[in-house]
Amino acid sequence: MEPTPEVSTAVGTLSRRATIVDVASAAGVSKQTVTRAMNDMPGIKAETRDRIRNLARELGYVPSRFAKGLAQGARTSIGLAIPGLTNPYFPAFVSSVVEQSTQRDWHVVIHDYADGSVDPVSAVTQLAPQVDAVIGYLGNETGASQEILGRRPLVLLDLTNSRSAGEVSFDYGHAATLALEYLISKGRTRITYLDYVRDGGLSVRGQAFARRAGELGIAITFINSEGSAPSARQAITSLLEQGVTPDALVTFNDVMAAGALKALSEAGKSVPEDCAVIGMDGIALGELLNPELTTLALDFREVGAVAVGLVEKLLSGDTTPGDTTSKMTLKHHLTIRQSA
Repeated sequence: MEPTPEVSTAVGTLSRRATIVDVASAAGVSKQTVTRAMNDMPGIKAETRDRIRNLARELGYVPSRFAKGLAQGARTSIGLAIPGLTNPYFPAFVSSVVEQSTQRDWHVVIHDYADGSVDPVSAVTQLAPQVDAVIGYLGNETGASQEILGRRPLVLLDLTNSRSAGEVSFDYGHAATLALEYLISKGRTRITYLDYVRDGGLSVRGQAFARRAGELGIAITFINSEGSAPSARQAITSLLEQGVTPDALVTFNDVMAAGALKALSEAGKSVPEDCAVIGMDGIALGELLNPELTTLALDFREVGAVAVGLVEKLLSGDTTPGDTTSKMTLKHHLTIRQSA
């Protein structure tokens, strides 16, 4: 049984992961002796085992299941923390991670923390005893989860400037440019952005659209709803009832776009003639809507490949936690269909 991981300092302060070689050197023993001590194997005195374990804690060394697998045949296990599988975005992402992990003969443990019974940090805490690394959508959580994992990598999705070992972020400025320049080219002048943010202000996506609109010298109306189709439907219905009639609508995600399309149809508005609609994410749902949804799409297979590949490099030591090579940025592409 592995010892409970010691809480380490923030990843950004670490020069590199402590290795079994470091522990062996500090203890004046062989790597094989360290392995016996850390795994409570026979053939080692109790006092030697305790001394080695104490040194390992001081150095911040955590015996990796990834490394153990090389000698013992154990599979690498990664945790996946997701804030809700009911949103089609997340199953698409999970599928890509599972595909990439299967190719490496890795095991995936999924924690869906959407029901509110646990927060993101608690989700990582529950995953930690089972896994060698965690990939997660953890909102604004930037420090505690990496500390829980110690030297094991945490790769965060859709977050920048965190204290995690690695990041995969998305270039929303590029997405905003694609959408707004396309709408302008189609003569759209009354553009509304339907945002999703719970604490007021604008989301990161909304902020990117506001900045790019300012650079282009155009005005955008921002409204807000919960991130579901029914909430978006109600928000657009309320907007139209107030006499505000946009000729273009961009939504925070594709699910909200579905609700917006429903509201526009109920109000007798034709899409895209009266109002063009662009969603974001590129989930399969968009092709099933009528009209089919134009969207700022991610390549989910690319997202999974980059996230899992980054974990692999962090585990092997090919990438240093927190440095520039551990921070990846991906771009959306505009998939034009019937709605715009």
